[in-house]
Amino acid sequence: MAREKSLWEIYTDEQRTEMENLCICYKDCLNRGKTERECVSISIEMAEQAGYRNLADCIAEGAKLKAGDKVYAQYNGKTLVLYHIGEEPIEKGMNILGAHIDSPRIDVKQNPLYESNGFSYFDTHYYGGIKKYQWVTIPLAIHGVVIKKDGTKVDIVLGENEDEPVFAITDLLIHLAGKQLEKNAREVIDGEGLDLLIGSVPAPKAGDDADLTDEEKKLAKTPLKAKMLSIFKEKYDIEEEDFLSAELEIVPAAKARDLGFDSSMIMSYGQDDRICAFTSLLAMLHIDTPKRTACCLLVDKEEVGSQGASGMQSRFFENMTAELLSLMGYPSAISLRRVMQNSTMLSSDVSAGFDPMFADVFDAKNAAFLGKGVVFNKFTGARGKSGSNDANPEFMAAIRRILDENEVQFQTAELGKVDVGGGGTIAYIMANYGMEVIDCGLAVLCMHAPMEISSKADIYEGFRGYKVFLENMTNIYK
Repeated sequence: MAREKSLWEIYTDEQRTEMENLCICYKDCLNRGKTERECVSISIEMAEQAGYRNLADCIAEGAKLKAGDKVYAQYNGKTLVLYHIGEEPIEKGMNILGAHIDSPRIDVKQNPLYESNGFSYFDTHYYGGIKKYQWVTIPLAIHGVVIKKDGTKVDIVLGENEDEPVFAITDLLIHLAGKQLEKNAREVIDGEGLDLLIGSVPAPKAGDDADLTDEEKKLAKTPLKAKMLSIFKEKYDIEEEDFLSAELEIVPAAKARDLGFDSSMIMSYGQDDRICAFTSLLAMLHIDTPKRTACCLLVDKEEVGSQGASGMQSRFFENMTAELLSLMGYPSAISLRRVMQNSTMLSSDVSAGFDPMFADVFDAKNAAFLGKGVVFNKFTGARGKSGSNDANPEFMAAIRRILDENEVQFQTAELGKVDVGGGGTIAYIMANYGMEVIDCGLAVLCMHAPMEISSKADIYEGFRGYKVFLENMTNIYK
């Protein structure tokens, strides 16, 4: 059903109960998965509970895969693909849900630690499109890994529990901010001004210089840095050089919370695009053996162009699908090409929710509204559709049919007014295989802010819509 009413006017008491239970699970996923690695880890945990096996184990065993089998593959803990083999020959294509699990944030540089005028800092580099001024004076947490030279992995999560310290990026007090307030919003906070405040206590004064090593004498000149290094050694057994092989992400130290007197919305970090990633995952885990092989793909690096070994532009998905085909008895390379070209995909990414406070940047006739269901963006890109995947109407017609038959409410939208909006997804990359792809996500307010807002009703309808797609979509050109 195309957008008609608010879902809140349509849902039965039973559906509202199912919605609340789903949203409890969703909020738990958001709280536990604030980085790509954490998202992959909890997704694998949930998949294995649902009967999925590691594809790498199947390869090692020389297993023969068949209809009904469920397997997953991951790359370096940052990208994940799940397959539920269907009844039809896989050469007829798959039904694919693809979302990204990276979110805008602030990263710690490789040589981060320094002190200045009584404070210790981490030097940082922001990741993805952010309004830099939104990240100052809010409680921040550090999530990530440090890989030592011997290969030992040290997991770090600090700032999430109530009894733990948090971190912050400082801002200028209003009393001295006259010149700052005259600046363009892009320049109010400089990228190099996003350094993280991490401490203010110096190390105890060292003894007689004659008894100190050269390294100790050097550290004595930077007592706050020395104090930080002693804490890192005691707490995590890491040295300063270990930051060279670290991946530490700075994220808001806040939990996903219900929003509003009616608790109808959710406010949380990382809903772009984890609102689509987790609803896609949950839909995948709740289907029976499908007619067409079902696939859920969760990727990294979308916010910076999808490059890199864990991004959608890598060969990871193609390679894992080739491995799957081999275990199913399809040794020919042409089988992989047939699978890719005959597949259909929903590029599950968020859409900009209509915000009455900023109505002038939206075309209300072609905007996504919270509480009105799944959102289809026939194209994204910018201005003259630059950089977009413009989906075929035949595909949209087939989607309309199966959603209407299963009473899933949807809406169509563009990302703001023509000469105002712009954005991209992974859709155009997958379309390079010749498969049918369209962007299909959920509406979010405050996209790319430290805390984003979504509707509980949309989360439930997204889960329902993704499940219907996996179970019912067929090859539209057969």
